[in-house]
Amino acid sequence: MSSAFADIAFTPNVKAMQTRMGSRQAYRAAEHEPPEEPALGPYEIAFIAARDSFYQGTVSETGWPYVQHRGGPAGFLKVLDARTLGYADFSGNRQYVSVGNLVGDDRVSLFLMDYPNQTRLKILGRARLIDEDSAPELLARLETPDYRARVERGVIIHIEGFDWNCPKYITPRYAESQVVQRIKEATAALTAQTPAPQLPATEVLGHGELALTISGVRQLTPRIRAYTLRADDWADLPPAKAGAHLAVPVRRPDGAVVIRQYSLAGDPGRRDAYEVAVLRQYEGGGAQAIHDTWQLGTRLRVALPINHFLLHGDSRPAVLIAGGIGITPIKAMAQTLGRRHVAFELHYTARTPIDMAYREQLAGDFPGRCFTYYSRQPGQPRLDVAELLRRAAGDAVIYVCGPRPLIAAVRSAASHLGMAPERVQYESFS
Repeated sequence: MSSAFADIAFTPNVKAMQTRMGSRQAYRAAEHEPPEEPALGPYEIAFIAARDSFYQGTVSETGWPYVQHRGGPAGFLKVLDARTLGYADFSGNRQYVSVGNLVGDDRVSLFLMDYPNQTRLKILGRARLIDEDSAPELLARLETPDYRARVERGVIIHIEGFDWNCPKYITPRYAESQVVQRIKEATAALTAQTPAPQLPATEVLGHGELALTISGVRQLTPRIRAYTLRADDWADLPPAKAGAHLAVPVRRPDGAVVIRQYSLAGDPGRRDAYEVAVLRQYEGGGAQAIHDTWQLGTRLRVALPINHFLLHGDSRPAVLIAGGIGITPIKAMAQTLGRRHVAFELHYTARTPIDMAYREQLAGDFPGRCFTYYSRQPGQPRLDVAELLRRAAGDAVIYVCGPRPLIAAVRSAASHLGMAPERVQYESFS
């Protein structure tokens, strides 16, 4: 959040409410940042250019706020420079409520929504109206070729502040063209796939001492699928602590059986079932074979769970860091720590929200303790490992699971801060 936005939005009453509700400290830092010009960057410019609608708030002479939806072709809200927006005001129902409000009070608030990616941008500014008589060349810049709606005037907005909002509670919605495109992509992907032979439910794969049957399959994300494994006789399974993994047999398309390790993602407090979550890799391998062949009723014989990523058993606080599919053991750790009433924070990073398995469950189970970051989501926060570890309690134990670059970044930051190596526990997911 920029200091310019905070200066406008955080009035004395707002600050008092933040103090009352316990969020004041978190927002205080934005106000103490050096004053900066609220200039749009590449992410904001690209985001605005992709929008085909926005919500606009104005203030009437009676003090009442008025919100209006504005729509047009994608990009009709134009970035004229880093601090100036403009749009052509098309002829509508001719009530002129927003226009009349702007004549008396030039303050304006815009809400720009990206529903599929659960992203929103808030902009505060001051608006002025133009027409063909007052600024014909500027009005021409706001027009959209081949869009047949009649332009009555232009609205020029000088940006006073902006802020990216969190994705919480934004329900994904898709335009008809987006739905059509996704159907085409899914159909093409299915057509291109060569059907792999499915494992007959009567065949038992593997030779371990533990007999399991797949009793449930859930699609967590477009590429991550969760499998519920129960004992053949539905008896209680051997206990498995957070961080444990199963070595499971997988039949490849060429018929060869290979062993692959997957962390147990289920709640360690449960004894009736294990759960593993598998990320599909389209270049082949064990994960793709699992997606192609495991189904309800598939029977496996596996070795007992193994744990090389143990959670500490005392009351020291924990910092849990997960990257992508590395959330699987970290989720189990969070559930264990929560049950033990041990302080912890969970920091979860992925490319975009739709790449995050268990995202909604974790946010609901651990409000105020689960934080999400996105590496390929414009305007959304990215994980700052160095800052995260700098703020960690002096006796906190750090657990990280994910791709090698993430683990290397955590270990490097910990070393730079002088943390004892044993305080940083990690498990790599290639």
